[in-house]
Amino acid sequence: MKFYASGKIPPTPHMYFIYGDGGTGKTSLFKDFEGKKLLFSFDLSTNVLIGDESIDVFKLEERDMPIMQQELGDLLSRAIGSGRYQAICLDNVTALQNMVLENIDGASKDNRQNYQKLQLWFRQLGTYLRDCGLTVYATAHQIDNGPDKMQGRFAADMNEKTFNAFTSMFDLVGRIYVKDGERLIDLDPEQGNHAKNRIDDRKLIKANELIKKEEDQ
Repeated sequence: MKFYASGKIPPTPHMYFIYGDGGTGKTSLFKDFEGKKLLFSFDLSTNVLIGDESIDVFKLEERDMPIMQQELGDLLSRAIGSGRYQAICLDNVTALQNMVLENIDGASKDNRQNYQKLQLWFRQLGTYLRDCGLTVYATAHQIDNGPDKMQGRFAADMNEKTFNAFTSMFDLVGRIYVKDGERLIDLDPEQGNHAKNRIDDRKLIKANELIKKEEDQ
């Protein structure tokens, strides 16, 4: 453990987690982050980044799937240690979760133990990213629990405990959606959906204002 005397706690870059339906612009939001950036694509949806010279991309290949945990850990370590990047994106954590669970399933027949291992791995990943010294952005698909469940209708498409273990490290969790042709992000936990904002007091923002407040401060 690290000890910091009172008044000596160093600031850490923010961590953002955005979930929503396909086509709502989750991946393209990464363009708005400052500095040189690195994106890990777990669903190959990188066309929206073509031509952006500020973003390097690691694209998943089929041969990577059986060793995803080791591969991702090694690549993250190298990228962070290089000092080249200011921000990292894990694009489609839903897909990453499913790959990791498949690998864990292959090693154990105990379903409860599999999910415990999944949650632990994602908690360790979140802790590692929290301590990496870079801005972190992660995306996931959403699930719709239906119109009858007005409170908590929408959630990230992840195992609930795995989601909690991973996003406990994040400063901001929001749902991106399109209304009247405009992309919005819900940050209000009182709406019942997965959401939080420990960066400022905003509850509903335009998607292109996700990091505006941080830049203004």
